[in-house]
Amino acid sequence: MADVPADGEQHIGPQIVRLTSADDPRVADYTRLTDVHLRKVREPAEGLYIAESSRVLRRALEAGHRPRSFFLADKWLEGLADVLAAHPDVPAYVGTPDLLEEITGFHLHRGAMAAMHRPEPVPVEELLAGANRVAALEEKRRSRIAVLENLTDHTNVGAVFRSAAAIGVDAVLVTPQCADPLYRRSIRVSMGTVFQVPWTRIESWPADAALLKEAGYVVAGMTLGEGAITLDELVAEDHENLALVFGTEGEGLAPETDQVLDRRVTIPMMNGVDSLNVAASSAVAFYATR
Repeated sequence: MADVPADGEQHIGPQIVRLTSADDPRVADYTRLTDVHLRKVREPAEGLYIAESSRVLRRALEAGHRPRSFFLADKWLEGLADVLAAHPDVPAYVGTPDLLEEITGFHLHRGAMAAMHRPEPVPVEELLAGANRVAALEEKRRSRIAVLENLTDHTNVGAVFRSAAAIGVDAVLVTPQCADPLYRRSIRVSMGTVFQVPWTRIESWPADAALLKEAGYVVAGMTLGEGAITLDELVAEDHENLALVFGTEGEGLAPETDQVLDRRVTIPMMNGVDSLNVAASSAVAFYATR
């Protein structure tokens, strides 16, 4: 039977701590998770991100990411027994569903959560070299990367990563103002594939498009602007290394970006539809240029 200290806090084993108050400072990582503006500033600054759901946190661990703590209700303890056993020095905070909801701001119905250490960013040059090595290992394989310019919707970012993983895109670059791929909604929509596709944040955009060109990539922007060739025409050019750039929702690519593109590319529309959502257009472009 578990010991119950005088302060009323119940410890179940060496790492499992039962929560009795929403004000417990040890679970500060999980407070106000629904406050997007707070979290998107706080999480990178504090070097953490939140992995939500048992499946997602397992994928994060499989990718080599390190947990800071686990956060779950009693009923998920058995299902995560192997994970907890593999990380005996990482605290696991356990509470009632009502208490966990009071801390986070929403009802947890996807199992457990984990506060994870945010990995160190990979230099762009290193990421590109890795993408080229992956392509070189497969006979007749072309290297394909994506650049996400200032996407503001975490759902779109997660969906692009899921398509990138499914269709074999080698790497993703996100610009300085792009939404965080490690925000919990991005991770959840990506089904954890954000941990599978190599990615990094490019420091200076569009100036660093020069780095892509130096690495041998043709930089092609998806746009409705004048002078654009069709996606079929781009495919027919059969480029060995291709970087596909996707602009922000609504406005598309910035004028400065348009000036550094090697190709301007459009997906022809029918029935009076002017464009696709960026997540949908990325899936079409990834598949066509695979």
